Amino acid sequence: MFVPKSPDKTPSQISHLGTRGSQHYGSVPSFSQCSGSLQHCSSHRSVSPVNNSLEGESLECSESEPLLSNELRNGPRFSRSISAKDAGGSSGPTESVCSMMLQILVPFVLAGLGTVSAGVLLDFVQGWDVFQEITEIYILVPAVLGMKGNLEMTLASRLSTAVNAGKIESTREKWMLIGGNLALKQLQATVLGLLASLLATLLGWIADRQMPFSHMTILCSISLSTAFVASLLQGIIVVGVIIGSKRMGINPDNVATPLAASFGDLITLALLACFSWWFYSFMELYSYVLYLVDLLYLCLIPVWMVVASKHPASNILLHTGWEPIITAMFISSIGGLILDKAVSDPNLIGIIVFAPVINGVGGNLVSIQSSRISTHLHLNYSPGEVPEGPKSCFNPCYTFFGSGANNRSAQVLLLLVLPGQLVFLHIIYLMKGGLTLPSALFTVFFVSASFIQVFFLLSMADCIVRCLWRRGKDPDSYSIPYLTALGDLLGTALLSLAFFLLWYIGDP
Repeated sequence: MFVPKSPDKTPSQISHLGTRGSQHYGSVPSFSQCSGSLQHCSSHRSVSPVNNSLEGESLECSESEPLLSNELRNGPRFSRSISAKDAGGSSGPTESVCSMMLQILVPFVLAGLGTVSAGVLLDFVQGWDVFQEITEIYILVPAVLGMKGNLEMTLASRLSTAVNAGKIESTREKWMLIGGNLALKQLQATVLGLLASLLATLLGWIADRQMPFSHMTILCSISLSTAFVASLLQGIIVVGVIIGSKRMGINPDNVATPLAASFGDLITLALLACFSWWFYSFMELYSYVLYLVDLLYLCLIPVWMVVASKHPASNILLHTGWEPIITAMFISSIGGLILDKAVSDPNLIGIIVFAPVINGVGGNLVSIQSSRISTHLHLNYSPGEVPEGPKSCFNPCYTFFGSGANNRSAQVLLLLVLPGQLVFLHIIYLMKGGLTLPSALFTVFFVSASFIQVFFLLSMADCIVRCLWRRGKDPDSYSIPYLTALGDLLGTALLSLAFFLLWYIGDP
């Protein structure tokens, strides 16, 4: 593909030529806009100036452009919104409904199997002494799972946007971006692990009016260790999925976030259970080990800060990316408190195995939608400018019955809930050794709770991503934490309500 140099070519024609020439998602052309000279950029990163009279103007890049390569940061940009409007559509990757469904289906099933395995594992370990004595660990479960999901999904979303925009073609730029983001992810995991343990301690004290110091210490060690190790392992998986998707010509927006989370819940819960049992086994005799473990993780914080500050993308998020993940952790912790009380209620026996499933499926589906909308805005609109849409922010009719590609993906994702949860529900019973199928009433209540959760989340995704973009915030870093945290809270609440109604009407 080449960049036309003829002065009579309009931006729409150039955009049209670029769209026809791109065969892979890593080669999608994009046009950028900053307060400098106007340039045309091809998918091969070649640049030809159009107006050199503006080259002396200053350049400013907003927070919503953290993924720009150094080349584009040092050079001015042309308006993506103009090229998108003139071309009559998105300059991003185009795909049919069938192709989108096939790309989403496989990672969705894998992610569902991962959440099912996590639920069965959590049901198994709840009988351990550490889970019986230190029940505040249940408050940690949604917070740690949500935190893990937020960090890996925002990483996957940011890298997916970079791949689709063709901004990591350079090998050096690619590995600098990956290294900076992984260091940032470890820093965020350490800080959030500490905050999650403190919040679990506070909520546990409020609920029970007591909290032994030994419980506080072990909660801190469990949370920090689980968050750190899980973040490191899954960060490497995310990078591998993104690079593999790019080489195979698959849209990473469709596969990266669910594949990254496919066995993330299982790995995180397995680590949480192992660290809980390990620390609990020598809590009385070798309590100093807990302090040494906590000190080690805290001493690594300056190292991650230095590495993350080396790349402009992670350096921006190092200063501005804390608000959504900390807020999301607080929201998820409230869901954890609900789960803690539900597990302690003898009338709601069995709820623990279904909590990771309903929360994981909802979070995976809404993360796909959020990533797709964010990529569309990055490719076609300038920060602060959004496409024409409904007058009201929360509009489910527009989300599910609009004519755009993201409206079609919302329909596909919502339709996956019913067959997906039916399959996962039966797999849970098979893995638990059940010889009978779940009752029809329980199936209806469980699937309905999941359907309501996903319907609300997909509607909110459209609203939140647009609002963030309008305010100059990067949706890749801000939207997913809010949406997955809302999914954890709403899913746990709806699941508890479903179990309560089933108990009330006498369903076995």
